[in-house]
Amino acid sequence: MKNTNHDQQLHNDVIETLRETSRTFFIPISLLVTELRETVASAYLCMRAIDEIEDHPDLEPALKSKLLHNIGDVLQSAQYNKETFIKMFKPFENELPEVTLRLYDWISFCPDEIRVKVVESTAIMASGMGDWVDKDWQIQSEADLDQYTYTVAGLVGVMLTDIWKWYDGTEADKELGIGFGRGLQAVNILRNYKEDAERGVSFFPDSYSLDDMFDYAHKNLSRADEYVASIETETIVNFCQIPLSLAHGTLKALVDGREKMTRDEVNETVNKVIKKTS
Repeated sequence: MKNTNHDQQLHNDVIETLRETSRTFFIPISLLVTELRETVASAYLCMRAIDEIEDHPDLEPALKSKLLHNIGDVLQSAQYNKETFIKMFKPFENELPEVTLRLYDWISFCPDEIRVKVVESTAIMASGMGDWVDKDWQIQSEADLDQYTYTVAGLVGVMLTDIWKWYDGTEADKELGIGFGRGLQAVNILRNYKEDAERGVSFFPDSYSLDDMFDYAHKNLSRADEYVASIETETIVNFCQIPLSLAHGTLKALVDGREKMTRDEVNETVNKVIKKTS
């Protein structure tokens, strides 16, 4: 696969697509040093490409599952090129967003030395999400919840941990990295559970009360705090602190009976981290 890291147009496309697809991660990624910024941006877009398929409101579950499993199989085989994905996505080119249709571009933008790890995590996520589509997202036990949150968010922590090690040898704990992803996802579940219920979906295990899910979120955010505290590289810490601080703030707002943080609270939280980098 040709390394296109220095293709200015692709670079611009990566940054612009990131800006359009992620309010949570655009700012922290933009604070990273250049080499990490490009790597984390392209890695994030790889996973966002997969996530858009799972969340697509109009694709039939059988088609979602087939497409996700096909992507997982192709990525694990390492036998693919741009034409592979053009052909795979052709039947869905009018339904899928650009971030998904350009999956190969995001993969090709990753530096050669870390690309295999990014692809590995993306492949596991794609296959895992396909499995959850097949299960109709039925979460019955805490073990199911752990597996679901690992698939859709914990793998992000695994991938980031691999990227930190590639960048400067940072040896962060992958299990705590999984907690980082799980904590953010648990807060999302709590923030959206009423809306999810309206469409007949619940990510709460059968035995879970609302308090149990709050406990699950607190537990994993504590692991996320440990994860960040173990890292010494300032640019990595700053990246992690924004989504983690926002998750803590959102959880506090939910505990207080509010739906979300106020705009002023969000701006204050983000600005605290930004000031540390200036």
